[in-house]
Amino acid sequence: MAARGRIVWVSGPAVKADGMADAKMYETVSVGESKLIGEVIRLTGDVAFIQVYESTSGLRPGEPVVGTGSPLSVFLGPGIIGQIYDGIQRPLRELSKKSGSFIGRGITTTPVDLSKKYRFVPSASEGDEVGPGSVIGSVKETDLIDHKIMLPPGHPGGRISGIVPEGDYDLEADLATVEGDGAPPPVKMYHKWPVRKPRPYRERYDPTVPLLTGQRVIDTFFPMAKGGTGSIPGAFGTGKTVTLHQIAKWADAQVVVYIGCGERGNEMTEVLTEFPHLKDPRTGKPLMDRTVLVANTSNMPVAAREASIYTGVTIAEYYRDMGMDVVLVADSTSRWAEALREMSGRLEEMPAEEGYPSYLASRLAEFYERAGRVRASGGPDRDGSVTLVGAVSPSGGDFTEPVTTHTMRFIKTFWALDAKLAYSRHYPSINWMNSYSGYLADVAKWWGANVSKEWLEMRGEAYGVLQREDTLKEIVRLLGPEALPDDQKLVLEAARMIKIGILQQNSFDEIDTYCSPERQVALLRLMVRFYRDGQQALKDGASLEDIRAMPVVGAMLKARMEVRDGEIQKLDEIASRMAAQFGELAGAKVRN
Repeated sequence: MAARGRIVWVSGPAVKADGMADAKMYETVSVGESKLIGEVIRLTGDVAFIQVYESTSGLRPGEPVVGTGSPLSVFLGPGIIGQIYDGIQRPLRELSKKSGSFIGRGITTTPVDLSKKYRFVPSASEGDEVGPGSVIGSVKETDLIDHKIMLPPGHPGGRISGIVPEGDYDLEADLATVEGDGAPPPVKMYHKWPVRKPRPYRERYDPTVPLLTGQRVIDTFFPMAKGGTGSIPGAFGTGKTVTLHQIAKWADAQVVVYIGCGERGNEMTEVLTEFPHLKDPRTGKPLMDRTVLVANTSNMPVAAREASIYTGVTIAEYYRDMGMDVVLVADSTSRWAEALREMSGRLEEMPAEEGYPSYLASRLAEFYERAGRVRASGGPDRDGSVTLVGAVSPSGGDFTEPVTTHTMRFIKTFWALDAKLAYSRHYPSINWMNSYSGYLADVAKWWGANVSKEWLEMRGEAYGVLQREDTLKEIVRLLGPEALPDDQKLVLEAARMIKIGILQQNSFDEIDTYCSPERQVALLRLMVRFYRDGQQALKDGASLEDIRAMPVVGAMLKARMEVRDGEIQKLDEIASRMAAQFGELAGAKVRN
């Protein structure tokens, strides 16, 4: 029986209604004469507290509240890819046709076009035994996505008593009937799933396969694993959004879910206008053919901002269950936390640190726990992953504020953006001393088996140079570089070359925007050999000035922007020239 009550109190997006004794926690309700979408977030006797996902302007006490009997759910089926949704999965393109520039209240529309026909190719046959999550066929959703039609996770399963032949069907068509307990309904192309409930899977794997992004500072120094969790915290202007764009564009994942959660409207507009025109680097097809955008800007209803994160991660889990690698980028979880804080304040809950609710940490944990590389439920066997990357926007770049500190508890990769690096035009401005990756040992086996056995050793040596340079900088500040012996000056020189030649990357340069694992290793080997050979040359009596003056140094620093991925042999040629020039230094010393 649907709950029916009436509004007794309104405070921004929070509404109180009485007569709601039949309501359930997290049930979706229709609020007011305009039928606004809301969700029950607290029940006290027959009084329900509701967060409304649309503007409550003009709402008044006495208007009706009607329960739907179901929790906030997303529509999962063909047609999601390429869409631009708001926080509760309403397609913004369709809404704009109905209401113009600003979204009107109470407008409802289906998340996808239910009448559009797709070519269904069955993979199961009559008489087959199927269970929850089993694949019965597929449709071509876009040129890049082969969409698996699966039994919903809650389906009781059984024996297929009928399945349609290959052909064109719309989303409402009954594709298969299954005989089993409780006479389950026919299987359609779509189903719905509650956003706050993680989708089930059969088995969870350890994250041992790296998520390659083509960004050297990430892949080589602070790698991310498929199914892993990461965060990019940084103050305003440090390049969070561009770094997230690069990850979304270049990561070796089949599907990208980009959530613009509470960001400025003009910034989100850039994403919405830029992404549809971008080409997928590997196939040349439009990037939107494998992307879902969830846009909930700072001027949109604050409660929907809280829902947008769950909407995005549920869509990501759906494509994971098809056996795909999915990257979810959330920009930014700070704005999401601010939405929690605002709703908590409206409900007069006891505030914790900096006014955030006491359950902030548990909500962040629930979100990041939904990452993982898994074996999907049902047959046939298929493995997929959801990798979660959340941006954090701490006020003034203060990493000790609650959202950043709680996020650090639940993630394993931390890419700390530095305002000083950004102001000095060093991009990506990831501070190599404050960042870390908990996946280094896990992905080292993959790098050793697929790219180079020396990878971990060279990465450790290069990072050791950067760490030594950081400690020497204090001495340089106090006494000047002249106070250092030549071997320590060489550390400073090698660190400068690593920073320019590897850590810096120009996202707008045709060659430098993406760097393959093979080219990353070749560049790293070049820098490490320079440091090793330089140390030996100093021991043999060469001067640091001679080493710095070697003609090959300039070529090494420019190699990242001049040597393409298919031209690794050019880096080997630079290495040969470097070895020859070090040999000339040694010969000159002997002659002297």
